[in-house]
Amino acid sequence: MDDCSISIRNLCKIYKMYDKNVDRFKEVINPFKHKYHREFTAVNDVSFDVKKNECLGIIGKNGSGKSTLLKMVTGVLTPTFGNIEVEGKISALLELGAGFNPEFTGIENVYLNGTLMGYSKRDMDAKLNDILDFADIGDFVFQPVKTYSSGMFVRLAFAVAINVEPDILIVDEALSVGDIRFQQKCYRKIEALKSKATIIFVTHDMTVINKYCDRVIWINEGKLIEEGTPLEVSKKYQAYMIGADISTLTFTNQKAADENEKIIVEDFSEQLDVMGDDKALITGMTLYDDASGLKTTVIEPLQEIKLRIKVNVFSLIKNAIVGFTIKDRLGNIITQTNSFVLGQGIEDLEGGKTYIFGFNFKFPHLNHGQYTISPAVASGTQEEHIQHSWVHDALVCQVIPVNGYSLSGIVHLDGVKFENVL
Repeated sequence: MDDCSISIRNLCKIYKMYDKNVDRFKEVINPFKHKYHREFTAVNDVSFDVKKNECLGIIGKNGSGKSTLLKMVTGVLTPTFGNIEVEGKISALLELGAGFNPEFTGIENVYLNGTLMGYSKRDMDAKLNDILDFADIGDFVFQPVKTYSSGMFVRLAFAVAINVEPDILIVDEALSVGDIRFQQKCYRKIEALKSKATIIFVTHDMTVINKYCDRVIWINEGKLIEEGTPLEVSKKYQAYMIGADISTLTFTNQKAADENEKIIVEDFSEQLDVMGDDKALITGMTLYDDASGLKTTVIEPLQEIKLRIKVNVFSLIKNAIVGFTIKDRLGNIITQTNSFVLGQGIEDLEGGKTYIFGFNFKFPHLNHGQYTISPAVASGTQEEHIQHSWVHDALVCQVIPVNGYSLSGIVHLDGVKFENVL
């Protein structure tokens, strides 16, 4: 535990499920120990460590056991089996209502939470102004919290959690109910806290996972499925959630048999992560400068670009959709488009054929840096579709600075005019 804040070994939580309330009583008094319940395993033999000052993300579909796991870590629930070792004070923001008495006022609940964490009234007196300033709910702090909206509640709960100087901060999806200004305020505070405390995030927002977390674990049906870097684990989770498989394929660049033959699309020639089924595989992609017709991976903002995608189709695909996504180096989606949203229908794709699809567009006015393009082929509609081939980060492109200057942020503002008004 020297370098760990939390150490979890073989953790299990099993619930007894009864069809009727009377079955509980029958089970207690039955002399033959007859079982009237079914067992449901919410967390099943989970083991992992969280290092000090590490930001860990936990992802998984609803009902996968994430919240149950955190409740055991915080002591709200008792494990059925397993061991949890925690070093330091935990401040947790679980589901709305946890740790707050609805009959108490906001201020009374602030002191209640401080007492539960081992702080004296004098300690909480010193922290009160910072908590109230951060929550910014005005005179509602003098009203019972049962009268609060969900947004007001999370403001106060997070203000308490973040301002009591925790060694470990746990946030379970609670920030999703806050308005955008408060969310940004919370994330700035979390960013400042990262160097001082261990943080655990539970969220469905992959942007938050990729931006703030050092490591991610994926839990499904109570079991730890994957553990690793945010980008790698989120790729596999994304594939699972759309019902596709993900694998790493090694592509070999196929040169034209005739050296004089023009290669419209270069095949991939490296290991890439691919997800989809067996109906199609994207095997190549090339960017062209529209003005010169030359291949390029170094791009100026607003440059006219031609993108060409090569697809090998193995069996009939009806209602096909072809598209692409541009992401930054953290995996955050900058923009995406496809043939469906553009209103461009595609005829049925026949098995055993190779197709080349193209997009002509003006490259976004992005700031200097590296970006990736991920092509995809699916079928169906925008809302309901089946993914046949998605190549993660298939092409890396470099955006050069505008006028030689590099600014902060991702995109540049177009058409900005400065004036001295007074």
